[in-house]
Amino acid sequence: MSESIQFLTSTTLSSVPGLVHGFFTRSGGVSEPPYDSLNASWSNGDSEQAVSENLSRIMGTMRLDRLVSSRQVHADTINLVSESTLPSFKSRSPILLADPGDALVTGLSGTGVLIKIADCQSVLLVDPEKHIAANVHSGWRGSVQNIAGKTVEYLREYLKCNPARMLAAVGPSLGPCCAEYKNFQSEFPPELWHFQTRPGYFDFWAMTRDQLVKSGVPDENIDILGRCTVCEKTMFFSYRGERNTGRMAAVIGWND
Repeated sequence: MSESIQFLTSTTLSSVPGLVHGFFTRSGGVSEPPYDSLNASWSNGDSEQAVSENLSRIMGTMRLDRLVSSRQVHADTINLVSESTLPSFKSRSPILLADPGDALVTGLSGTGVLIKIADCQSVLLVDPEKHIAANVHSGWRGSVQNIAGKTVEYLREYLKCNPARMLAAVGPSLGPCCAEYKNFQSEFPPELWHFQTRPGYFDFWAMTRDQLVKSGVPDENIDILGRCTVCEKTMFFSYRGERNTGRMAAVIGWND
């Protein structure tokens, strides 16, 4: 008997009417090892058919009519998913692909945005009043570029969202227990060095919380799930833990 799809949710986001979200585990798909089993990425060697089936299951689980993703490039590009931008997206059944980038924003009903993770953070942002949701892919390069804070600023400037009413959640990702960066002095600016928990180890959860708070999101509105993908690699895909492995889906959107 195959395993069922499993996903984690944020208590902070779960009370928003019409909003659906999930940090999916690696269980419940059809991919063979080492991508077993709910791999959401076509770019790591898995079969086209398996990934397409996995994505169909994810979309069905969220009860969404449309799911949009993009090729992630560890930069700070933000893509808006709207009625005006949809025609420019490419179809790769069962989903649509926006231009390469690392944050996706939408207010469309029946629509979800997906990022792929295997140690990097998925940072979910919601403005319930404006009916806007965002999904941010933030690895260490994204943290250095403050993509989480830049996405909050994008929502404020272009969509008139108020950061003071935004809600945020950070899913399973590389924890401070396992986030060793031996070359951090050349990779991270000095202003981030104080996020070391011990020599060479960094707390990216605290870093993201700090970036969100500095962008105006209230600290009490931020939910860090605190699950380390390396420590729990039997439940989550982990690049550090396995190297040749799959990618998990993190999804947020509106099914109202």
